Amino acid sequence: VVAQAVRMKNKMSGLLMEVGAEYNKQQLHGKKYFTELMGNLEDVPESVKDLLRLSRGALEMFEATQRQLLDRLRKEPRLVERVAVLESIRGVGEVTALTWALEICDPQRFRSIADAESYCGLTSALDCSADKQYRRPISKQRNGHLQTVLIEAAKLAPRWNPQLAQVHERELERGNRNRATLAVARKLVAYLLAVDKSGQPFRIRNQPAPTTEVATAA
Repeated sequence: VVAQAVRMKNKMSGLLMEVGAEYNKQQLHGKKYFTELMGNLEDVPESVKDLLRLSRGALEMFEATQRQLLDRLRKEPRLVERVAVLESIRGVGEVTALTWALEICDPQRFRSIADAESYCGLTSALDCSADKQYRRPISKQRNGHLQTVLIEAAKLAPRWNPQLAQVHERELERGNRNRATLAVARKLVAYLLAVDKSGQPFRIRNQPAPTTEVATAA
């Protein structure tokens, strides 16, 4: 649903660029701004305006569907409790937590972090030749939906999570931004799996424990 909404947003931007119309990219998808923009478009074919209105209608439908889905999921007691624990990881929001819980199902089925990383499509085969090592492209044998959500989360999570920020900076120093994002995504999997298995809020290992028992992760 989110992917379809993004496609509609891109389509609207593309149509406006094709006809050379000026618009505010940040405000384009606001209802009030879009209405005003449509009223001010001059020398734009009616067919293009119709396509813009159609795309806008589709966008609103997808966004409404997303809200309805989230509202329904928030009413499942066991899922709500599980998501609340997962959200104790700084940088993990509701959509990431819900996606993890629904796609992973039972976290106990993963014997190791490596197994979970592989399922999420965040690992690749390691080749060794002489004194050199290199990794092949990430395998396509994975949960593609969960992979996409984790990668997107990894791009933003370092802003709110100091530990993930350190992981990102360390990898970034090696000169590859994509690898830095991938490293953060893998660390997220380690945190999510530890918390999900324990059912306890997240804390960094060696950090003084609060009055209630909590989960730990490296």
